[in-house]
Amino acid sequence: MTRSRGFTLIELMIVVAVIAIIAAIAIPNYLRYGYRARRVDGQQMLLTIANAEERYYATNNQYTLDATQIGFASKTPASNDGYYIAGLAAASTSGQAYTATATPTGSQTHDACGPLSIDNTGTKLPSASQTAYNTNGNCW
Repeated sequence: MTRSRGFTLIELMIVVAVIAIIAAIAIPNYLRYGYRARRVDGQQMLLTIANAEERYYATNNQYTLDATQIGFASKTPASNDGYYIAGLAAASTSGQAYTATATPTGSQTHDACGPLSIDNTGTKLPSASQTAYNTNGNCW
């Protein structure tokens, strides 16, 4: 008898099935890691805005809703890497409170956390206790 060399079709199908199972587990985890890594871009932008607002408040005794007054190029500045766009909203009519919100753009819009925000008291939303967001790490 001559001995044949190579793989049988069954062996090849088993290898393909194993690779498909590994890919089905690895690819979604990798995508979630990307969202978490890009989330830092929005967090950094909000903390920069909060620091600038506090400097402005120390000088003018009120917060501003115009990002150009605190050193940004536009009223709705984009984050450094462009994954978030910021907006400022009044939390009171007297200028004594604000809320800064970072809205995800581009590929980051699919992140489970959605928009991030911080206000003049330092409250960060969505918070770590919101269990719906914990599937992809804490939002803050």
